This record gives sequence, structure tokens and C-alpha cells, in this order.
Amino acid sequence: MYLYNSLTHKKELFVPNDPALVKMYTCGPTVYHFAHIGNLRSYIMEDVLEKALRYLGYPVKRVMNITDVGHLASDADEGDDKMLKGAKRENKSVMEIAKYYTDAFFADCAKLNIKTPEVVEPATSCIGEYISMVEQLIAKDFGYLAGGNVYFDTSKLAQYYVFNDHSEEDLAIGVREGVEEDANKRNKNDFVLWFTKSKFEDQALKWDSPWGLGYPGWHIECSAIGIKHFGGDMDIHCGGIDNAFPHHTNEIAQSEAFLGHKWCNYWFHVHHLNTQGGKMSKSKGEFLTVSLLEQKGYNPMAYRLFCLQSHYRRNLVFSWENLDNAVLAYEKLVSKIAALQEDGAVDAQAFAALKSRFENALNADLNTSLAITALYDVLKAKTNDASKLAAIADFDKVLCLNLLQAAKALRAAQPQEEVDPEIDALLAARTAAKGAKNWAEADRIRDELKARGIEIIDTAQGAKWKRMKVEE
Repeated sequence: MYLYNSLTHKKELFVPNDPALVKMYTCGPTVYHFAHIGNLRSYIMEDVLEKALRYLGYPVKRVMNITDVGHLASDADEGDDKMLKGAKRENKSVMEIAKYYTDAFFADCAKLNIKTPEVVEPATSCIGEYISMVEQLIAKDFGYLAGGNVYFDTSKLAQYYVFNDHSEEDLAIGVREGVEEDANKRNKNDFVLWFTKSKFEDQALKWDSPWGLGYPGWHIECSAIGIKHFGGDMDIHCGGIDNAFPHHTNEIAQSEAFLGHKWCNYWFHVHHLNTQGGKMSKSKGEFLTVSLLEQKGYNPMAYRLFCLQSHYRRNLVFSWENLDNAVLAYEKLVSKIAALQEDGAVDAQAFAALKSRFENALNADLNTSLAITALYDVLKAKTNDASKLAAIADFDKVLCLNLLQAAKALRAAQPQEEVDPEIDALLAARTAAKGAKNWAEADRIRDELKARGIEIIDTAQGAKWKRMKVEE
């Protein structure tokens, strides 16, 4: 399997540290509000990656954090504390907000067939790990105390901008929204490991530490949680592209300073879901959630298909027209699958050929648009329906579009053809008469059935019948 590695800016053959277990980390949500569908695009694509790895034979352990302690808008301790903002908005405690929106997040994930990771770790459950890590960074001369806060000293690194697409100017005052000069920093790209002095006097969650009563910086959470569950290395770290800098850059800096060696081999970043007016956010325009899509009559599976039709490394533009097109594509796909019949044994050779195309798509940097094409190729394949249904079931282990379930529901909703042995026999006799060019006999049978209130419908699949409505 080849994956694009954001760290090296190229596609690389995926080789896990240990083939017996792929260690995969996902940056989880800050649970101060509902996740919008732009957030969920990242989780859909990360879900597909995990399922693709399993499909291709790799055992996977996946860890996700839940940010339930203050996540600030910048490393300069500026902007809103998102958790506190949510608590004030709804007149609840921070932990009540965290519990409510954590549950809401996983409910949305379930609607989109996003698997819950094996380990889900709230940030507030690892305070001891953060303190221990910060203590050791100070002991190694990577951390320093200034103005009551503990900072990471980026000047001690051989290279800080590891993703190679940011420079020191990105942190210049006024360049990045919300960044103001922090006089406590030795270097303007240093970042906070532990806060004891915050502009938020009513900061809700604080813990005792060697540096006073305070709370962890945002970046330390993922590093400590990853190391707690995976030890000194991980294979794949996932997140939205906007996390690459500064969050993932800072994770690498502190983790490798702490460990003394390389931490993570592959960085998997999902690009933005944009509206026609720009990047989707909770503060701009209509707040687009899974629940809102459902209220407007959209099947969450249509949104999942909408995401899968585009490559994860391309920005995707959302519009209601584009989503309507995905709905139409999904309904046509399900309709075609519903018409398939389990008509015998699976053709192993044909199945293997179809499966190979699908695997090739996954191996090509998780090319889900090609994987969807491979799915359509199944429907066009010159093989029996049993083989097609087997391939669709197999592919849907990764795509998770509920294709067979939706097809079954569609068939159940369609009116059932009436069965009458006597009428069926007459219809068969008429077909035989037509085959023998005995038109008189065929017309006689037709007239007899019509007199009995039976209408004959000639189709490409043969003659069918239905009872004519009786006028009242």
C-alpha cells in the first residue's frame, strides 16, 4: 500500500514498524459543540484508511483523544477557550458540555458508519502523564518556566518546521489570526506546555502541578496520550490538514525531544471541505451538521458517498446541488443492486478479478474515487449476480455504504407481484403460441385474460400480468 506522507511530501510504500500491529492515532474533536460535516469528512476518510488497512490484512489498533480541557485559539494564550465558551453558551458546567458533545459526536459517527477507535482517551484523564512529560522536557533543557507558564524551547531543535511548508514568518505578529506577542517566550515560535497564568481568571478546570495550579497546553495532550498507549513509536498519525501546523509540528517537536528519537513514520492529512464561500466553520453561515442533513431529508450514507467520490488530499466543495447529485448516485446504485438475484455459486475467478481492481484503488494512496469506480465495474461485469453480490458485500467492508441493506429495504418496499398458477399457465401458453407464430391462439388467450380483468404487460424480460382496476 502506498500512502502520501505529509512529512516527506511524497507517496511512500507503507511499512509498519511491526506487521503484527499497525499503530494509528487520530486527533479527536474538541467537544464544545456539534461536529460540522467538514470535521466529519476527516473522520470518514480516516475511518476508510483504518478499514482499508484491515481489509488488506493489517491488524490495527487505533487511538483517539477527546479534547475536553481548554483549547485556545493560539499558542499565545489568545482567543476563546472553546470549552469555557460552550459552557457559558448553554449555562452548564464544562464537564457537562464535554459529556453531551462527546456523545453527540459518536452518535454522528454511528450515522456515518464511522467505527469507534479501540481506545478513546479524554484529555482530562491524563493529567499525570502531561505533568511527567513536562518535567522530563524541563530536565532535558527543552522546557523552561517564564511568567508562570512552562514553554517548549524550539531553539534547541535541529529543525522545527518539519513539514517544510511553513517558515518562521508564519508566526509573525498579525500574519496568523489571533496571535499576539507573548513577552514570556524566548523565541516567537515557542509554545506552552503548561499554563498557570492565563487571561481566563474563571478557567474551570485546573490541577495542581510542580509549577502551580494550572492546566495543560493543547499540544501536549496528543503526544502524551499517544505515548501512553503506543509506547515510543507509532505508524500513522491522522488529522485535518489545518492541524499540520502548528499542532502536529509541535507534537513532533515535544515528542521527539522527550523520546530522543523519531516518533511517527507516516502523517495522513485530510484536506478541507469548503463551501462556495470558503472553508467551512461553525461560525460562518449555516451550521451544517449530520442532524441538519437528516432534517432536510438526506440519508447520511449519501454524504459518506459524496466524500468517497473525491480524493482525501483534494479540497472538496460542498453545495446542496453537489449533495443532491450524490443522493441520486446512491439511489441509482442501490436500485441496480436491488435488481440482482442470488442465482447460484460465486465464480471465484471473476470475484478475484473484481477484488483486485478494488485493492489496487486502495493501494494507490487510498484512492476512494477509483474504489467507487471499481464498485460500478462490478455491476457491469460479465459474471453472474451471485458473484456481483459477493463482491459488493466484500467492498462494503471498507466503503461502509450499507449497500446490501439498502437494496434489501428497497426490494421490501416495492409492491410484490401477485402469483396465480392458472393465470401464469395461460401466460406461458400465450408465450409458447407466439413463439410458434400461432397468433390466433395468442390473441384468444389475451382476450380471455382481458375478459377476466387481467392486463398483460410485455417487457424485455418477458410477459407479466396485473389485475386491472375496476371502475366504481
